[in-house]
Amino acid sequence: MITQSGAHSAGDPSPAQGGSGAQPESGKGRPSGTSTRYEWTRDLRGYAGKPPQAGWPGGARVAVSFVLNIEEGSERSVLAGDDDNESVYDMISTVVGGPNLHMVCNFTYGARAGYWRIVDLLDRYGVTCTVNGCAQALEMTPWIAEDCVRRGYEIACHGYRWESHERMSEAFERERIAMAVETITRICGRRPLGWHTRSPAGPNTRRLVIEEGGFIYDSDTTEDDLPFLVDLGDREHVVVPYTSDNNDMFLQRVEGFRLGRHLAEYVINSFDQLYEESATVPKMMTVGLHTRIIGRPGRIAALEQIIRHMRSRPDVWFAQRGQIAQHWLNRFGKYK
Repeated sequence: MITQSGAHSAGDPSPAQGGSGAQPESGKGRPSGTSTRYEWTRDLRGYAGKPPQAGWPGGARVAVSFVLNIEEGSERSVLAGDDDNESVYDMISTVVGGPNLHMVCNFTYGARAGYWRIVDLLDRYGVTCTVNGCAQALEMTPWIAEDCVRRGYEIACHGYRWESHERMSEAFERERIAMAVETITRICGRRPLGWHTRSPAGPNTRRLVIEEGGFIYDSDTTEDDLPFLVDLGDREHVVVPYTSDNNDMFLQRVEGFRLGRHLAEYVINSFDQLYEESATVPKMMTVGLHTRIIGRPGRIAALEQIIRHMRSRPDVWFAQRGQIAQHWLNRFGKYK
């Protein structure tokens, strides 16, 4: 059962516990005719038009979070022993019963070329990011993991592989989370403090991430512009919302953006709107990036246009998601 909640104080930085995920269609993901209870709370009220004063460092009006997803090497592939191949990539093509070599090459490009083009651009403009790293991808490209650490990027956990958790059993999902944490800690020399599942997350994901004990935040939702707190009774867990629209994934979808400048225009419009609103209440903005997508020569100019525009405005805080989460805990947490 999925409950819908609206019983919390307007402006409270801890709306009722939210989550991402959805109840499967009848007969899909479970035997038809059975009854399944989902421990998942939906909050339609949020801050009810009265968001809290974020008080970003330095009096910033907008906190901007660039998220660089590292997934290459962890995608589904018959070559890796999977039953099928990943179908979400630049080409609309499905290969059944054998490896999809074009898909493999598409992902490989991100690790070989796209990553370096993106981080060089970020460096030129003095912009940091949070790396959403799939543990298996970082294990297969340890030189990228090492470079991320050297550049001072936050490395958050994007799951063990680039896979949705929506139909995982609770026991398997718990094991998967533990494997991801162990792998990233071993490869990067420090454990991740943030979690973000490949959408959609499962109905148990947030609870299991919290139970693991070492995460201070997750980004398994797109339901708000600002972070919010989940009260655990003796501490709080921060939810730092992600974005599905200010995201270069739309450059590889038929219904999305066809050119990099279309993405740039959309993201800049989003930023300008939030910047205007931030005259009274500070805002947060996330931009989702993928090495194999925005890292292409014909698309990277869009990212530069976005960053240059943001850099032209005063009082913008380019922050890592862990910094945002910790700030939210320090400012609004009641368990000190």
